[in-house]
Amino acid sequence: MTDTRGQGPSYETYNGPLPGERGGTQPQSGPYHPPQAYGTPGQGTPAQGVPAAGKGGAATRKPRTGARTTPRTRKARLRVAKADPWSVMKVSFLLSIALGICTVVAAAVLWMVMDAMGVFSTVGGTISEATGSNESNGFDLQSFLSLPRVLMFTSVIAVIDVVLMTALATLGAFIYNLSAGFVGGVELTLAEDE
Repeated sequence: MTDTRGQGPSYETYNGPLPGERGGTQPQSGPYHPPQAYGTPGQGTPAQGVPAAGKGGAATRKPRTGARTTPRTRKARLRVAKADPWSVMKVSFLLSIALGICTVVAAAVLWMVMDAMGVFSTVGGTISEATGSNESNGFDLQSFLSLPRVLMFTSVIAVIDVVLMTALATLGAFIYNLSAGFVGGVELTLAEDE
């Protein structure tokens, strides 16, 4: 097989620019400025390959003196345009049942504490002496305020409270939807938690 490329150039005597270097024929008129994507305010976008300093303005980027230390909190302003009455009714029903159970338990605990302190016997004795006569013993507060009677009365109040709270919350949702159609609803500002 024979070599058909011929004799190559001699690189020992080559004086031109090497690959990756700038050609020696271009005049150097100052430091090199890379092409800018955006010009400075008041100037147009510099042409591709032409430094912005050559257009009559110094378009050097200023170094950042200090970084922001506190992170920015994103905020969003939202508006509650409509409240679904069915979901309001379900939530208010569950919350009113929980409140009714808490009322019954609190009444039972309060009755037990007052009975252990002797409040009913002391107040009941005073009332029976004040209302009693020679023929009758007077009003018996301890039998009137017994624990089963107090719990039954508290349970009736709790059931009435459940019905009223559910009805009022559902009616409030309807009224809110009507008023939100006129004034736009309640505006909320939500911030992202850091």
